[in-house]
Amino acid sequence: MFTGIIEELGVVKGISRRPNIVLLEIAAKKVLDGTKIGDSIALNGVCLTVVKIAKNILSFEVMPRTFKVTNLAALKTADKVNLERSLKIGDRLSGHFVYGHIDCVGVIRKKTFRQNNPCFEIAIPSEFAKYCLSKGAIAIDGISLTIAEKKADTFTVCIIPHTLENTNLKAKMPSDKVNLEFDILAKRNQPF
Repeated sequence: MFTGIIEELGVVKGISRRPNIVLLEIAAKKVLDGTKIGDSIALNGVCLTVVKIAKNILSFEVMPRTFKVTNLAALKTADKVNLERSLKIGDRLSGHFVYGHIDCVGVIRKKTFRQNNPCFEIAIPSEFAKYCLSKGAIAIDGISLTIAEKKADTFTVCIIPHTLENTNLKAKMPSDKVNLEFDILAKRNQPF
């Protein structure tokens, strides 16, 4: 489980496709501290298991389906990714509870500015609209954010300067795909 508070931006150093698995190699600094093989780290909001640590490179094996149904398939060498270590019992919860299980991929439709702060309008598949609550929590590429506005098939989030500087949102533009995990409380209150 995670909080959606990004600890650092990692850099993609390698992507290798093997039969039935994709190996991602990510350069990191801060999240290396205390991390061991078998630990969970959220990479762009996707909960992955560390399978190898070599100097400042973390390696993750990704199942083909996970790779395909998230924005991980769009990654290229040198891309920056959001990294967060899993929550420890007793840690402060600064964001909201995030499982690291992506519900769907959204597409940035517009990037606008309100009072000099960027706002992103994100299109979502219609079947997930019921989980978007105005002023509700959402994780976008693993970042805990608050929904500012909701429309039929889109929602908008506005970003403070600190979040923009310390996450991969700084490089996101219209038509980019983002991983979405809706708030577990919003999902719990909806019939299945």
